[in-house]
Amino acid sequence: MYQFKQPCRADFVLKLADLTVLTCQEVVRVVPGKRVVCQALWQDKTVYAKLFFGKNASKYAARDAAGVRWLMDVGIDTPRMLYQGETVGESTQVLIFEAIAPANNAEQIWQNLNQNHRLALAKKIVAEVAKHHNANLLQTDLYLKNFLVSGDKIYTLDGDGIRKFSHLSSEQALQNLAVIWSKFDVLDIEKWQAVLADTYSNARAWNSGLEPAKLANMANRHRLQAASRYADKKVFRQCADVNVIAVRDLLVASSSDANINAPISLPELDALIQPHNLLKNGNTCTVALAEIGNKKIVVKRYNIKNFWHGISRAFRPSRAAISWANAHRLSILDIATAKPFALIEQRRLSFLVGGLRGKAYFLAEYLDLPDVTEYFACTHDKAQRAEAIKNIVALFYKLFLLQISHGDTKATNIKMQGTLPVLIDLDSMRQHRKINVVAHVRDLQRFMQNWQDNASLYNAFVKTFKVTYPDDSMLIKAGITTNKE
Repeated sequence: MYQFKQPCRADFVLKLADLTVLTCQEVVRVVPGKRVVCQALWQDKTVYAKLFFGKNASKYAARDAAGVRWLMDVGIDTPRMLYQGETVGESTQVLIFEAIAPANNAEQIWQNLNQNHRLALAKKIVAEVAKHHNANLLQTDLYLKNFLVSGDKIYTLDGDGIRKFSHLSSEQALQNLAVIWSKFDVLDIEKWQAVLADTYSNARAWNSGLEPAKLANMANRHRLQAASRYADKKVFRQCADVNVIAVRDLLVASSSDANINAPISLPELDALIQPHNLLKNGNTCTVALAEIGNKKIVVKRYNIKNFWHGISRAFRPSRAAISWANAHRLSILDIATAKPFALIEQRRLSFLVGGLRGKAYFLAEYLDLPDVTEYFACTHDKAQRAEAIKNIVALFYKLFLLQISHGDTKATNIKMQGTLPVLIDLDSMRQHRKINVVAHVRDLQRFMQNWQDNASLYNAFVKTFKVTYPDDSMLIKAGITTNKE
């Protein structure tokens, strides 16, 4: 009988309390110490099973089952629950659900859709959320992956997140609606907010129209709060995405899917930085192109210049930690950047204040791509150049909406993957509490300095900025108003 110490393999068999046998074929998800979801074979049928273990197994299984029953009672499509019980001789709770086929979760489908089809799917999901609200139900774990798409049908997954109310207030419903809006790209919500608000109002038979702009602002608050929780807290501790260990005087955080063995000593780290592979050799930052396990990586070492510089850095997050957080922040906000591999910080023990920070290292994916200046120098196709300009300007507007300033938007910090920009060098990047006009203007001004000697490109960017930004007051402040002769 399989014991759930570290359930991750897909070859275990469970005997259930009704003496039937569940054979796991593929592990879909693991929440260490709490839950496993697997595709399985049960009574000659392909099914999905949720296995709950640990001291709160019964509580979580019962809550999940209750949520599924509430959905089924009001006619909301959800995979039918076929079994609720436990295993023989083990304290493992089991829920078995029918397998809907063919089907994929909405998050998987979303990645391969164009804008028109994305809008159509967004409308279906918003209408499904409205059905929940009409039935006084609230899905408290609203993610695209918790909706299953099969043909024209949308199935709601994860009964554990369903809550039932005797009366769901309008404020509760709209806050919940804003959460699902926050899972769509901020630029899409800018374009779709009126349509999605109408979709929700019609599904709820509300006569008075919603305020789309107010809902979009609520969605952005949820979006930024989620990004901050993830980037500023979660990726600094052990979780599904990050492994964290303390070795001697080092704190090492590494991406779970990086597939590299990050060095865990200062001599090993410094050995990656040699005169022949230096990309930058400054007083405060040394950058090298190294190789670990046949994978090219960029190693950024943030140096301590002297005693007083060391004191000033000891009590603050290192620039490596800022880069690590910001790389994850951009990733969750769907902005392309180099994949973060590892953060290593030297920590010196102090009995007064704990670990004092010393040297710090940030390891990231090496992008063998041209920067934006190199791209335009070697790209002569007018359509490609126009598409690239449009995408770069859209990136700046997206950063503005997300209340993010980069801090150093020189050409070398924007790589080009085809016509799509990739933002790098993130140690000066900040997510502000509200839109910071001054910081955004600085980013715009620094970017436009790249084209001072190229009137054609400068004018093309001016034109596209004017088309993209609905309010040109920001552009006026940045001096992006008139063409160069």
